[in-house]
Amino acid sequence: MDNKELQSHATEIRKNIIKMVTSAQSGHPGGALSGTDLITVLYFEEMKIGPENVGSYDRDRFVLSKGHASALLYGVLAEKGLLDKALLPSFRHTGSPLQGHPNMNYVAGVDMSTGSLGQGLSAAVGMALANRLDQKDHRVYVLLGDGECEEGQIWEAAMAAAHYQLDNLCAILDFNGLQIDGDITAVMNPTPFDQKFKAFGWNVVEINGHDYDEIRAAYAQARQCKGKPTLILAHTIKGKGVSFMENQAGWHGTAPSLEQCEQALKELEGK
Repeated sequence: MDNKELQSHATEIRKNIIKMVTSAQSGHPGGALSGTDLITVLYFEEMKIGPENVGSYDRDRFVLSKGHASALLYGVLAEKGLLDKALLPSFRHTGSPLQGHPNMNYVAGVDMSTGSLGQGLSAAVGMALANRLDQKDHRVYVLLGDGECEEGQIWEAAMAAAHYQLDNLCAILDFNGLQIDGDITAVMNPTPFDQKFKAFGWNVVEINGHDYDEIRAAYAQARQCKGKPTLILAHTIKGKGVSFMENQAGWHGTAPSLEQCEQALKELEGK
């Protein structure tokens, strides 16, 4: 798939993120938009997943550790044809399967129920270990938030993944630098990520998280690395694609008004 096609998919996913959060008047647009390009390449080029195998054990897995960015996951599942787009307006509404934090019991293609920050990497480690025990060759991917890495469980899981040499595990760190209370370095500084993960025994690949060529190459490097898990340290922009949301911590968990939604959609369509 060429970069123009990837950009088209990413734009549709971003538009649906904005629409979902506006419809619910609740949600987390900033971190969903920052991770969109990373997950678009993952689902449309890297992972072996589609309508034909979504219910199969023998396919790649994805864990959204930063579960509050659920609009991103629902957006990509719908764009991939794994989720009925007609359900998207029900996001975060009472009785909808599209809960604010993804629930694997309600939505096909959601591989782990997440939302309690720090736990997704542990779940992914368990999946990667199970794959090895079952002698399966599919891979496990997990999207982490940078503020989430202030949780101690992240580092316990990182230590376990390296100890068991889980080269079938790839973590993607959405490093946009902002969390709900502001700059991550001012809240509880978890950096430097590259040095810390390397010290824990990980292979680290540092990229621009909005450059499709760099994202594609990073996934290839993760596949080729043997004997250790890989962290893709992706520098991103919170609220990417919407001018008034970019690099603004206030849009971590704030829904746009109808007027702001219209402006955001016009900007995205223009791009």
